[in-house]
Amino acid sequence: MAEAIVIDGQGVAARLRNGVAASVAELRAAHGIAPGLAAIIVGDDPASQIYVRNKARACAAVGLASFEHRLAADVAMAEVMALVEQLNRDERVDGILVQLPLPATLDPRLVIGAIDPRKDVDGFHPLNVGWLWSREPSLVPCTPQGCLILLKTVHDDLAGLEAVILGRSHIVGRPLAALLVAADCTVTIAHSKSRDVKGICRRADILIAASGQPAMIEAGWIKPGATVIDVGTNRVIGPDGAVRLVGDVDFSRARHVAGAITPVPGGVGPMTIACLLRNTVIAACRRRGLPNPDLSAR
Repeated sequence: MAEAIVIDGQGVAARLRNGVAASVAELRAAHGIAPGLAAIIVGDDPASQIYVRNKARACAAVGLASFEHRLAADVAMAEVMALVEQLNRDERVDGILVQLPLPATLDPRLVIGAIDPRKDVDGFHPLNVGWLWSREPSLVPCTPQGCLILLKTVHDDLAGLEAVILGRSHIVGRPLAALLVAADCTVTIAHSKSRDVKGICRRADILIAASGQPAMIEAGWIKPGATVIDVGTNRVIGPDGAVRLVGDVDFSRARHVAGAITPVPGGVGPMTIACLLRNTVIAACRRRGLPNPDLSAR
């Protein structure tokens, strides 16, 4: 069998960012609107620092206003909640991002629940979760939205395909299941308590790996010709002592079985920030009663 098509997440994300930039320019010209994204980062987690820094650069590149609020790791819960309320009222801010994980002294459910759901660009607020499953207009979590966009670059129609998601997190697995159900897929969520996980994965036309276990998905777990979306982002130390980024799929072997597959890095990762920018523009339009912009990345 020929090698799988390698899905170019970098290229798809670039097209999506170009669409966002065009929409931002149009909002400024036609309505005098400058959409803004505010990020709250607590503590000094290195991965969080990198993500927020990349987000700020991405905002600048597409013309979005960016506001960063950095708080000490020992900040009081009341101070965080007061900041969220301040951003809820700030008309310059269309999207609010709380960088996770938060320190153990803070309750993320309370913080996320305090965000105005119209500004919840991560799509984690309980109302957005409920609206997503009810197929009502909502702000959709960024990584699942990115996965769906990548799938649609391979499949013109997802209806009837069997999709298996390995991982049931609130950030990826569950919202992605809602999106795939809405796209008329037959969806199974497999997890650590599932029986015969390999057998479940082997029947998938679409396999999404979001387990957080490096190279867990071996070639023998994949149905020949299946589309594989690797959400994993694992830092491992190679034989030479260097740290490298790998996914949840054994890419070098899986690419000889799958029909299409995302690499790590360069697959799902770039889509997450691109979809965050997309959500910010959508939030800016919805808050003002404007129609959703056309932000297709195809």
